[in-house]
Amino acid sequence: MEWSLHPQLASLTTVVGDLPLSRVLLENDSNYPWLILVPRMAGVSEITDLDPNEQVQLLGEIDAAARALKSVAEFEKLNIAALGNVVAQLHVHVIGRRHSDATWPKPVWGLAPPVPYLPAVRDGLIGALRRALKI
Repeated sequence: MEWSLHPQLASLTTVVGDLPLSRVLLENDSNYPWLILVPRMAGVSEITDLDPNEQVQLLGEIDAAARALKSVAEFEKLNIAALGNVVAQLHVHVIGRRHSDATWPKPVWGLAPPVPYLPAVRDGLIGALRRALKI
C-alpha cells in the first residue's frame, strides 16, 4: 500500500514541506498558528502503529515543529494532540493558543468558523516555517 494524504487533511491545509518521517502542513485557519504532522506511512492510524524508532522520530519532529512555530508566531500556550476521531490517518496537531484567540480556553475544533489566511500572509508564514525547519 502506498502512502497518500487523506483528502480531508489535504483540503484544509497547505503543505509546508517534508521532514524525514512526516509531512508538515499548515492548517488554513488564521485564528490559530496551527501545524499538522502526518507520518508518510500507509495504513497508520495510531502512534502505537509505529515501531519504537519511528515513535522517537515522530516525537523529535513534533518538537522541531513546535519550536519552529514558536519562533515565527506569538502565542501563550502550545497544544499538541493526536485524536483521529474524524480522520483516522495518523496526524498530530501542533497548535499555538492565545488568550485572545477565537475559542480560548476551549478546544479549537468546531467552535469558531475558520478564517482562511490571506495568500501573502500564508506564503510568508510558510517561508518562515520552512527556514525554521530547514526544509
